[in-house]
Amino acid sequence: MTALLNVKDLRAYYGQVQALHSLSFSLNEGSLTTLLGANGAGKTTTLRAICNMVRTTGTIEFDGRPLTSRSTENIVSLGIAHVPQGRGTFTTLTVEENLQLGAYTRNDKATIASDIERMYAYFPKLKERHTQQAGTLSGGEQQMLAVARALMLRPRLMLLDEPSFGLAPLIVRDLFKILGQINREEKVSLLVVEQNAQLALELADQAYVIETGRIVMAGGAKEISNDENVRKSYLGY
Repeated sequence: MTALLNVKDLRAYYGQVQALHSLSFSLNEGSLTTLLGANGAGKTTTLRAICNMVRTTGTIEFDGRPLTSRSTENIVSLGIAHVPQGRGTFTTLTVEENLQLGAYTRNDKATIASDIERMYAYFPKLKERHTQQAGTLSGGEQQMLAVARALMLRPRLMLLDEPSFGLAPLIVRDLFKILGQINREEKVSLLVVEQNAQLALELADQAYVIETGRIVMAGGAKEISNDENVRKSYLGY
């Protein structure tokens, strides 16, 4: 099976400081993959590197096309959506205005309206708040909006950076359930960076563990969750 995303010998730098060291991994189309690791391990940098937001060397290919020489905007237009940590919604705009902006790469106005209704079907709370400024939403609602806005791009791959951060456990469960649904029904491949390792491994079919900018373990999510070292280091038992 040909990989949708293929990363080889990836190094990333902030100034003179090297943050990633020869990362190599791949994601198949339709997969749900999680990247686990402690704070500062390089998880967020990996997502930024895919979007060409940091200086890198090595190879990153999406559907066989190299990404390293492309602008971030061009990478988005290829079908990669990035939901950063902190959500990044436009706080002074309404929920619906945020969703409309999410489709900025598209010209199909007729289907944009139907896609907004589809987002409301996934996230009914957003429909209730559609005229409300994004900055006045709860943390969980803002995260839902960030995911919905990314989906408005109709991406083939979505990168999510700590989607559970700062959210109550019940909201996190609901959000991850919807992410699984999006993966199955929309056929959107997901690469999820997540501190809640146990929940991420329940959701994912593939997992990578990163430490100090290096991948130290890779395999099926079930296999990784059963590994004693992962359980002690990331799952707490």
